[in-house]
Amino acid sequence: MFNGLRRIFRNFTEKVSGKISKETLDETLNELLFQLVECDVAYTVAEKIIEELRLRYEEKPFKSKGEVLDALKNIVLNVLKNSKGTDFIRELDKLKAKKKPVAIVFLGINGVGKTTTIAKIAKKLKDHGFKPILSAADTYRAGAQEQIEYHARRLGLPVIKHKYGSDPAAVAFDTVRYAEKHSYDVVLIDTAGRMHTDIDLVNELKKIVRVIEPDFKTLVVDALTGNDAVEQAKMFNEHVGVDNIVIAKMDADVKGGVALSLAYELQKPIIYVGTGQKYDDLEPYDPEKIVSLILG
Repeated sequence: MFNGLRRIFRNFTEKVSGKISKETLDETLNELLFQLVECDVAYTVAEKIIEELRLRYEEKPFKSKGEVLDALKNIVLNVLKNSKGTDFIRELDKLKAKKKPVAIVFLGINGVGKTTTIAKIAKKLKDHGFKPILSAADTYRAGAQEQIEYHARRLGLPVIKHKYGSDPAAVAFDTVRYAEKHSYDVVLIDTAGRMHTDIDLVNELKKIVRVIEPDFKTLVVDALTGNDAVEQAKMFNEHVGVDNIVIAKMDADVKGGVALSLAYELQKPIIYVGTGQKYDDLEPYDPEKIVSLILG
């Protein structure tokens, strides 16, 4: 995880510790800029990091590798903290004290790990004493209902579904009503994820949101899709609205730039990161831990 960024920053540290000329500094920073972009760091974010490094060096040249590392840690941490950390379990706990059930609509294109992420969050909620229920509102993708039913069986949770081709908003609505009658705390709503430019999908999601008025619209993105994850996030936020984000498959992200890009560009809470295949492989977003993994 994060091998790409780790290698790039290590090489940079070697090159700029000690006295160097302005020309060498400019050349090294330009090289770093393009390397960051190649590691899926959005160009605007890479530029921000470069300018911060330039300003700090001009104010006080780095005399040692330790000083370079300290500067990098501070800059990267500030980028990651653009996404405000939040204790999602505590947030849900406070909300359910005021109303039941709490409704969460999950957004994201096919293949990002949305349904598996829903199952992981359901497991986490169950472990913390919540009573969650799943909603199979992806009524178009072949196998979608079977997939969420598989997770529901393994977790011992109910799932509400209709026939394939049914109105997804109706499935979500029925799940919320069922939850109200049977005292479920949280409704986790799976949705379709055709290409994020599909206007029919956008209208479908807008209808679900309009009908059930969810408490959270949670976007799931795949760390392995690089900067496309940022474009997906921007599109969903513009057309449907995004309240928070889960980054799936973070453990497999060799490059490491997606977290920086999402935190800086979206400035939405990143609540969890996926760190493996098991249900418990879901960790709270922790900027300081990510900085430690990248820079040691």
